[in-house]
Amino acid sequence: MAEMNFGGVIETVVTSKEFPVEKAREVLKNETIAVIGYGIQGPGQACNLRDNGFNVIVGQREGKTYEKAKADGWVPGETLFSIEEAVQKGTFICMLLSDAGQIAVWPKIKQYLTPGKTLYYSHGFAINWQDRTGVVPPKDIDVVMVAPKGSGTSLRTMFREGRGINCSYAVYQDVSGHAEEKTLAIGIGIGSGYLFKTTFQREATSDLTGERGSLMGAMEGLFEAQYEVLREHGHSPSEAFNETVEEMTQSLMPLFGEKGMDWMYANCSTTAQRGALDWAPRFREAIKPVMEWLYLSVKSGNEAQIAIDSNSKPDYREKLNAELEAMRNKEMWKAGVTVRTLRPENN
Repeated sequence: MAEMNFGGVIETVVTSKEFPVEKAREVLKNETIAVIGYGIQGPGQACNLRDNGFNVIVGQREGKTYEKAKADGWVPGETLFSIEEAVQKGTFICMLLSDAGQIAVWPKIKQYLTPGKTLYYSHGFAINWQDRTGVVPPKDIDVVMVAPKGSGTSLRTMFREGRGINCSYAVYQDVSGHAEEKTLAIGIGIGSGYLFKTTFQREATSDLTGERGSLMGAMEGLFEAQYEVLREHGHSPSEAFNETVEEMTQSLMPLFGEKGMDWMYANCSTTAQRGALDWAPRFREAIKPVMEWLYLSVKSGNEAQIAIDSNSKPDYREKLNAELEAMRNKEMWKAGVTVRTLRPENN
């Protein structure tokens, strides 16, 4: 483990230098890692673990996703099983179904979580809000988490490129006395860049806040507001989209992603710098009350309950697809389709 300075705050992080993959394999050498769910996180984590030399099986109900697992080389009856069978066979159970999926299967699988097994999550939702989800793990097993700060697709892509994605980790129950070591081992096994310690409560709360805030919800809202103002004042779709989305994603985000916001500012015109420095505090003051409102809604469990109620409805998928289609059909994102075809790499 190494101590690192994060903006003046010292935190302990773990990388593959301190915890090499060879050590991770030794820690988990007697474990059968059962990846339950092959949707968002499942493929990346299962394939990375397999490529790193761990003993891995997959549990997935039959259907399109089951066929995807087969296409990725998982063999029915050997390394690919039903969810219930995989939980029975596994000793290290990775619950990578959706939050709604975890709630639905819990009554069917909890009987197979026998003493000595480890229950692993990549999100603290089900455990943190167990009064709402009903997911209460047995007291005689380890319960741990490694939460990649990105999609399963990114986890897999970066692994193939020889890079790792940042992950948080937590221990909820340590029955064996070795839960933290096992957590770090599987974190290295799935391809973590570095691991930082958290709790199930903090991870669940920050995750729901982030995705509703700057990562997804606030970003879409900001884009829509600026695009609409430009269009309402007579600017063309191409101009509005370029000034709202294209320049941000293609030019500016790589700069502050690489070296920070000040570096991005320093590489823009002095006019842009002055305006951004003046207006950033105004946006912060306008948005911070909304972010506080959001955080309290998450912490109280209100957002979790909304998700549970919505995602458990039989027509959830149809309604979700309709909402995503409505977003796709907004003029801003239809303009984006054309703008992307005009990028140099597409010509």
